[in-house]
Amino acid sequence: MAMNGGLRSCASKLMNSATMPKSGNRGIHSTSVKKMGGGHGHDEPFYLHAKHMYNLDRMNHQALKMSIAVFTAFSIGVVVPVYAVVFQQKKTSSA
Repeated sequence: MAMNGGLRSCASKLMNSATMPKSGNRGIHSTSVKKMGGGHGHDEPFYLHAKHMYNLDRMNHQALKMSIAVFTAFSIGVVVPVYAVVFQQKKTSSA
């Protein structure tokens, strides 16, 4: 109880101190949306090749890259749960 009263008095002193601003804007506000350059919805230096980004049929070494991507995703999907189970069992057996 004493701790609770102390916290309340400390909070009231902080609220009444001169460092707290007396007025403020309590309304909902946000910053304005920034318009990207050129009026086309993209910045040319950063998105120069974006319209050909997902042309998988024109990708160089497509079979190799897609095989590696599928193997990597599958490996992560198998290795992470197996590691989690082994880690949990090791942690339980040591306790």
